Amino acid sequence: MLSNLTRRGFAGSLVLATAISTLGQAAWAEGEKIAVITPYLSQPGTQFYVEAFQARAKELGWEVNVIDTAGDVAAVISRMEDVATQGADAIVLNVDPAQVGAGLDAAAAANIPVFGMDAGADPRIKANITSNGYAMAAETSVYVANRIGGAGNVVMFVFDAFPPVQVRGAIADAVFKNHPDITVLDRVTPDVSDGGIADSRAKMEAILQANPEPGSIKAVWAAWDQPALGALQAIEAAGRQNEGIVITGIDANPQARDAIAAGGNFEASVAQDFTGIGTTTADTVARVLKGEELKANVIYVPTKLVTAANAKE
Repeated sequence: MLSNLTRRGFAGSLVLATAISTLGQAAWAEGEKIAVITPYLSQPGTQFYVEAFQARAKELGWEVNVIDTAGDVAAVISRMEDVATQGADAIVLNVDPAQVGAGLDAAAAANIPVFGMDAGADPRIKANITSNGYAMAAETSVYVANRIGGAGNVVMFVFDAFPPVQVRGAIADAVFKNHPDITVLDRVTPDVSDGGIADSRAKMEAILQANPEPGSIKAVWAAWDQPALGALQAIEAAGRQNEGIVITGIDANPQARDAIAAGGNFEASVAQDFTGIGTTTADTVARVLKGEELKANVIYVPTKLVTAANAKE
């Protein structure tokens, strides 16, 4: 679990990550040359494990080029082609590999190993290092089902375009379907280009307006924290925070922890070990670069349920 000091340190270190990001045009320094490519650097979770990866890479003496395509998934392909041409020793992706097949082919043609850092599985990826999305979603959706007594309308916020998040929605769907008196009122995919909070708030506001009766919405299950925070803002702005609408998220980022600790509608999230994901990814890259054959192509890093009882830890 991240300490409060570590979480505060991430904000400052992200400035360094942004400074080194050159959209694939930087000259490589001495040592192993590693490219980290993601369209999701605006998401706190991504920021955290990229920073952890950089910290471990520094210990290993690597030169790391962090490339943020700012929400443009298609641009990941051209950035992969760029770094393949430049002679990277490895590429680390935080994106759905199914959407960047041409980039994976370019890396394979150049004999450059590719790794997923909270990405997805693909035969061309040596290993994907992530949290167990199935387990996290089961924990939060079961929490919701228990809290509302197995009955009532639930709003879901999902993002099926990204495999680690897609599996969370699939498990939550299954849990809610196993409770015949739970109805999924809406299954929302928010716009994440601005981080996800603002659009989630707007969409939740519309759902609240369409369902004005107290008790018409029992819970909001979000596949990650940004939509949960947006839903919380919408509920509070509508003056409906006293209806007992239960909100859960996943990631337990600092803003979510603060909301949970406050004891309001946002009741639970799951803390991913972002430091562990970033560090384990770097160590896995190092193992492969040393010639080791990996036995597993998915490596899970442990998680922990966060509620008001432990949100300040």
